[in-house]
Amino acid sequence: MHSDDDPYVLVLPDRDAAEAVADELTEGHPELPEPELHREALAGEDDAEDAQWLVVLHPPLPAALTPQALDALAGTHEGWLEGWLDRGVESHPADD
Repeated sequence: MHSDDDPYVLVLPDRDAAEAVADELTEGHPELPEPELHREALAGEDDAEDAQWLVVLHPPLPAALTPQALDALAGTHEGWLEGWLDRGVESHPADD
């Protein structure tokens, strides 16, 4: 179960998508602290192309940035919001 202090983690397929989501978030919500971008290599993969990118947001977030809105934004870039099942947002498993 997540607490209100847990970060929101959006999982994106590549760096371009992660940067686009981060840009959309900061342009649409200038009061939002700078989102953190992280590269996450998939287990067992050595190729740099086989990595997901994470956009990490730390609360508190503007009221408009609900888990559902974040999941929808990530979805427009073939991504998802990780780990918010208890908040009504379905988490998507990594592609095989």
